[in-house]
Amino acid sequence: MWKKYRTIVEILQAFLLSALPFLSVNGQSAFRFDIGELKLYFFGSVIWIREFYLILAATLFFLLLITFVTTIFGRIWCGWLCPQTVLLDLSDGIAKLFGRKKRKTVQKVLLLPFSALVSLTMFWYFVPPARMMHELFVSTTITLFFFVLWACVYLELAFMGRKFCTSVCPYAMLQNALFDKDTVVIEYDVSRDDTCMKCDECVRVCPVGIDIKKGLSTSCIACAECIDVCRAISEKRGMPPFPDYKGKVLRPKTFWMGGITIAAAVSLFLLIWTRPPVDFLVTRDSDPLPAGLNRYSYTIYSNNPETLVLELSSPDPVTLIGDRTVTLQPFSALRGKIMIKTPEKIEKITLSLKGKNISINRETGFL
Repeated sequence: MWKKYRTIVEILQAFLLSALPFLSVNGQSAFRFDIGELKLYFFGSVIWIREFYLILAATLFFLLLITFVTTIFGRIWCGWLCPQTVLLDLSDGIAKLFGRKKRKTVQKVLLLPFSALVSLTMFWYFVPPARMMHELFVSTTITLFFFVLWACVYLELAFMGRKFCTSVCPYAMLQNALFDKDTVVIEYDVSRDDTCMKCDECVRVCPVGIDIKKGLSTSCIACAECIDVCRAISEKRGMPPFPDYKGKVLRPKTFWMGGITIAAAVSLFLLIWTRPPVDFLVTRDSDPLPAGLNRYSYTIYSNNPETLVLELSSPDPVTLIGDRTVTLQPFSALRGKIMIKTPEKIEKITLSLKGKNISINRETGFL
């Protein structure tokens, strides 16, 4: 039955999302956004907020992926992978062990620790888990945010639940525009309606309360609960279930949409991993200084997992005043200032940054 497979997928998804913040690549979180530094750690690399083209490329890839999955597989995300569905299914599955009368109450109690774990996990994608747990009840800001987030998640799960899927969720509304006649959906076999016992068990187990016998509904989350309960009854009569998954997975649209999505993923991968290990930005300060003397601000960004010792220099006949040797930590940004003096009138100078396998030249104006 589908329920068995859904449970396996849901447990794997819950484990993956909860464990991902603990995964370390090159000494940093595999996937985490650092709010203070405005950078995203991404599986051994780092994406700075200033690299807007990468953000656009990532957004394009995810939009293509969502469109592809929804057009081909319908609402498989809603019924199989959505964190809300996973939490409600897992808590309901445990609550069933306590009997039907206590089921609703037990589920609401179980959602308390589940909501707390979700809230912690959401924090872990912004604050390293070890630091988060150390400061949870020490930092007033983190503690307050945690309890507010915990309360919001719990209230939404315990009291709104599946109604969110059918009334508020923007993704559910978007799906209606992406479906076509071959999209995988759960459909009732109208041609066999005369042999259906009309027991309404499919209605009773439906988490969103629809009657699949009345035709396709935009509220259906494709969880297959109706298929499982119908199969348990119809198999005793030697018949297949009346509702079942219908649609075509392998069709021309699958290949050309899948190809575009894969091309976008490969392009994003190449954009991230072919960037230079160090980026160097230089700007001249506007402070009034004596003739022949300028001050410059520089920023050095590291996309490298190694600590680098770099040297500032210039091929021009000028004198650099200030620290010329800088140490750049892995995946960090270093900001500094340096003064440049020249005995003769020039309009432009070149500032060089050199180190282990690194040589970057930046030209800037001189007044």
